[in-house]
Amino acid sequence: MKLTKPIILVGMMGSGKTAVGRELAHMLQVEFIDSDAEIEKAANMSIPEIFSRDGEAFFRKRETEVLRRIILGESKVMATGGGAFIGQINRKMILSFGVSVWLNADIGVLWERVKNKKSRPLIMTEDPFSTLKGLHDEREQVYKQADISIEIKFKISVIEAAELVLERLIFKGFLERRKND
Repeated sequence: MKLTKPIILVGMMGSGKTAVGRELAHMLQVEFIDSDAEIEKAANMSIPEIFSRDGEAFFRKRETEVLRRIILGESKVMATGGGAFIGQINRKMILSFGVSVWLNADIGVLWERVKNKKSRPLIMTEDPFSTLKGLHDEREQVYKQADISIEIKFKISVIEAAELVLERLIFKGFLERRKND
């Protein structure tokens, strides 16, 4: 199968975008890029350090720059940060030039995956669960604009999730057969 556009995984922190993205890229034999890792590499510091030193607004500007550079290049699979699709400029760019895949995990799955992580600056609050739930609830309507939605449950493995994405990409016509297939 051949990608006709970059596949951009969107969704909440902890939904599995990086793990599923890596597996999907492996299945499609294309490059995988994690936008947060690209931002960290460019800034030479971690996301929490960027948030602490420069703030969220600075981080979001870098995120847009990285998305633009990646999405306009060769077709690949990319995992974005949880807030990337929320920004109107980013969302418009993703919807125009890529295929957006929302990994739709419920709050229980998300909480289980992020509750002990210190690398999630947006939930470093007095009540991280309520903060996460608030983000989940306010972002859900935006994530629904993605081209494809995949439900992520407790029991689903990374490989199963990647296979579901692949099946949906084929069904929706976002992949085409290579000439040698």
